[in-house]
Amino acid sequence: MIEEALRSNWKSLFSYALRLTDNADAAADLLQSCALKALGSSGAQPRPEAVRAWLFKIVRNAWIDNYRRTRHIHDEPENGAVEEGPGFDYRYDDSIIAEITVRQALKQIPPHHREIIELVDLAGFSYGEVASILGMPQGTIMSRLSRARQALLAVIERENLRPLQSRHRHAR
Repeated sequence: MIEEALRSNWKSLFSYALRLTDNADAAADLLQSCALKALGSSGAQPRPEAVRAWLFKIVRNAWIDNYRRTRHIHDEPENGAVEEGPGFDYRYDDSIIAEITVRQALKQIPPHHREIIELVDLAGFSYGEVASILGMPQGTIMSRLSRARQALLAVIERENLRPLQSRHRHAR
């Protein structure tokens, strides 16, 4: 059951880990840690419908533990670049431009806002599942998500580029 859950959620778990760490190698390390903890768990196994949330919680807790150990060394990421996966196609398509805009804005909001948006809007967890992952009441999740979305929209509105008017008149 756990092996299958790891296989079927690997991409989502990596995406979540990447957003937490902003580093592909660190995200891979988090996933390896998650897999080891999940597969080596001798305690009570979660219900089958809760395994996915349990895996995300393991990734989050591993990230928190790692952050606490290394925060004095790495306060800020060395560079803000996110490497795209193979085959990423930069076309002038509104959906790609929107995705890039959201990715850039996510980097500019506080980590606690980024995390709640990642879990609910990008990973697709329900409020109840996120409440379980983060260990807080569902009402708190809902209010934090609302504030996080507002913060994200504020960044997008503030950073949104507007086209410049042409200085040259075209010949008629």
